[in-house]
Amino acid sequence: MKTRTILLIAIVVMFTSSNYKEIIIQPNNISYDQVSNVKIGDQAPELAFLNPKGEIMKLSDLKGKLVLVDFWASWCGPCRRENPNVVKTYAKFKDAKFSVGKGFEIYSVSLDQSKDRWVQAIAQDGLTWSSHVSDLRGWRAQGAAIYGVNAVPMTFLIDGKGKIIAKGLRGGALENALSSLKK
Repeated sequence: MKTRTILLIAIVVMFTSSNYKEIIIQPNNISYDQVSNVKIGDQAPELAFLNPKGEIMKLSDLKGKLVLVDFWASWCGPCRRENPNVVKTYAKFKDAKFSVGKGFEIYSVSLDQSKDRWVQAIAQDGLTWSSHVSDLRGWRAQGAAIYGVNAVPMTFLIDGKGKIIAKGLRGGALENALSSLKK
């Protein structure tokens, strides 16, 4: 009985919270068996979360392009140190033609809990691409659960057909992978 009462209170608090308006979208094509078992060769699970302006941005909106799904956070030192490399790589490849996609985009998924810190980090690090999303749930982020992310930074490279073709690319490995896929 006590457990039910605590659970009920938790649900009421969750739905009446006045924090950052969050929308959680459970993709219909993902089964619980697939959660945290994403691997190279799989179709990339859909992600759809709010950007800093409060608009929903879907990963599938970038279909046809080569996409780097980049899990990171403003509080993550290794992420912030990797961002200059990601910025440089994006500038170099954003308009390139690839054998597996038309152009290169980044879909940044933040594991932040503070919208202000997240937005400040985007500006401070010069993350100029337009696809920045977060559900502001930190390590409880739905995107991290779907992709099995348990450490950041973590990346997944997705081809134009939506298939995961690489993961964990950082530093020169990211640039080398993109160079090898150019037409």
